[in-house]
Amino acid sequence: MFQDVLAALPLGFFLAFLLGPVFFVLLETAAIKGFRAAFSFDIGVIIADVVFLVIAYLSTTKLLSRIKDDPALFIFGGVILATYGVMSFIQTKKVLQQEEGTPEIRKLNKSDYLGLAAKGFILNFINIGVLGFWLGLVIVFGPKLEMESDRIMVFFGTILITYLVLDIAKILLAKKLNRKLTPNRIYFMKKGISVMLIFFGAVLIFQGLFPSKVNGIQNQIETLTPPDSIKPENNETIKQGQ
Repeated sequence: MFQDVLAALPLGFFLAFLLGPVFFVLLETAAIKGFRAAFSFDIGVIIADVVFLVIAYLSTTKLLSRIKDDPALFIFGGVILATYGVMSFIQTKKVLQQEEGTPEIRKLNKSDYLGLAAKGFILNFINIGVLGFWLGLVIVFGPKLEMESDRIMVFFGTILITYLVLDIAKILLAKKLNRKLTPNRIYFMKKGISVMLIFFGAVLIFQGLFPSKVNGIQNQIETLTPPDSIKPENNETIKQGQ
């Protein structure tokens, strides 16, 4: 069991510092709305990860491989993500104009925290690359764990706990920026996050519209990589920008 924990720790670190829409929105939420708000958002993200993990574990590899490579799902997720980014961009501009230069400071209630958790869940769930990530881990590490439920729970539980602990550290660091946030900085931060969401949405759409080109680029990268540096069995563990 202890060896399973040690094997899972690097994957937790990798997951926590993987750049993607969730990463940037988490930091933005922590800096502007505080620890509880960001933690609620992060809980929603982890719930989405758990749902994907359960699906990957219970379903057949053949079925999941077909789903995760379906171009329509990439396009669907990309459109939702890009649309959310555009709406956030427009709404941010309107809110700051209405507030006439005052920062967004408001005490949150239970419904707000639930909304943030739902936001984290949806933002992570629409990224089909997350499914590919967990599926890859189940395929690669499941046989090594002899598909024993106890070992699998310890292994993947360690990944999620490591991810959560590191996210809490990121939230605390980002929260310290709150004192230095002026209305203009908040505006440009929100604007930048919105642009990043649109960018990640466009990447997913591109993957859905031109899967052959994406596979060609990946094959070219693999041919340029020294054979000893990446093991073929680990190719499935690449996660598309969580």
